[in-house]
Amino acid sequence: MIRVRSDLTPTALLPKLRRLFELSAAKIDSIEQSWSPDKGSPVCTDAGRYTSRGWTEWTQGFQFGSAILQFDATGEQRFLDMGRERTVAVMAPHITHTGVHDHGFNNISTYGNLLRLMNEGRIPEDDWQRGFYELAIKCSGAVQAMRWSRTADGGGYIYSFNGPHSLFVDTIRTVRALVVAHQLGHVLMGENDRKISLLDRAIQHARSTAKYSVYYGEGRDSYDVRGRTAHESIFNVNDGNYRCPNSQQGYSPFTTWTRGLAWAMCGFAELLEFTGGDDVLEKAARATCDFYIENTPPDGIPYWDTGAPGLAQLGDWRATPADPYNPHEPVDSSAAAIGAQGLLRLGHFLNDDRYTAAGLTVCDTLFAEPYLSTAPAHQGLILHSVYHRPNSWTAGPGESSMWGDYHAREVALYLLRLAENKSYLRFW
Repeated sequence: MIRVRSDLTPTALLPKLRRLFELSAAKIDSIEQSWSPDKGSPVCTDAGRYTSRGWTEWTQGFQFGSAILQFDATGEQRFLDMGRERTVAVMAPHITHTGVHDHGFNNISTYGNLLRLMNEGRIPEDDWQRGFYELAIKCSGAVQAMRWSRTADGGGYIYSFNGPHSLFVDTIRTVRALVVAHQLGHVLMGENDRKISLLDRAIQHARSTAKYSVYYGEGRDSYDVRGRTAHESIFNVNDGNYRCPNSQQGYSPFTTWTRGLAWAMCGFAELLEFTGGDDVLEKAARATCDFYIENTPPDGIPYWDTGAPGLAQLGDWRATPADPYNPHEPVDSSAAAIGAQGLLRLGHFLNDDRYTAAGLTVCDTLFAEPYLSTAPAHQGLILHSVYHRPNSWTAGPGESSMWGDYHAREVALYLLRLAENKSYLRFW
């Protein structure tokens, strides 16, 4: 269980936040100098150098979005130029990619951040650029909304790249594309010119995720522990009935893959902020954040799956600080980076110091060694990340992931703005 520290504040973390962005600049520059788009998207490091692993190219937005966040945090113009130029040159195929559920990852991290900065007055108003960013997000949101399966209870979900039967828990954070596209006044035009609300689909998806991907200790099955999540939920596409949990990247359908848990924590908390309140989403946010606090080592860094078999070799792992170098099961620092933002946002929304303090505790650990990458030759920012352990697609001890690095920058920017009394960071 996390040993929640009540003495931490965003201001107290300022030295660590500034140090993170100092190191971040060199990492972004190194990747920019060595990476060519024809290699595909950088995914994980191998011996400290970013490599690709072609699957769905879901990490490219994190690469260029990191440069935009770096500008946001530091005001260094060259990072804005880098992020903007790379977004325009490389990201267009992601706007209309009909085969994935990852639009919010790729396109809100790039076009969305650029539009947000313009709306905040951080970058000059430009009608052409604004129109370009808005059109990109409108198209992205509509394309993602087309991946729609109906459930027997009258709801529905954005289905994963596995097909119409598959609801992924991580998609909760990619429906940001639908939300922002809706905010821009866009709709999905269906058969017979039927106008389909993008916000309605985003909220229906979130509620389906809350109902089927999150457990509440209410006797749903023999492994119903409040707050745990299943990576994948399987449905009968003929009638929309739920069939069973499944897992692609976790250890099993009946254990909790902690990065999936973290996506839920962050996604539900953000949607609560956008909607201003929703009982279903709040129940899911509270449950998942409580599970993270209760099933993570005292320092706030989780192991990759709370049911991973090697944890039995670690003794009482919930009571001992995480060991990223242990020979049995890896930690996942990327889950910590994502989950911390969920804790912080939920704490802010509910005005609940327990969640806020837990998020600060995670960040205090994450933004220092052995997790913060201080070696100049290493291209990663946050060490000890995991990708797809069942497939042996794992960065592992001493390695980094593009999503872990991006989300560390994002939560650091969130805290930096609070510490410096700047505007509250939102995705819309």
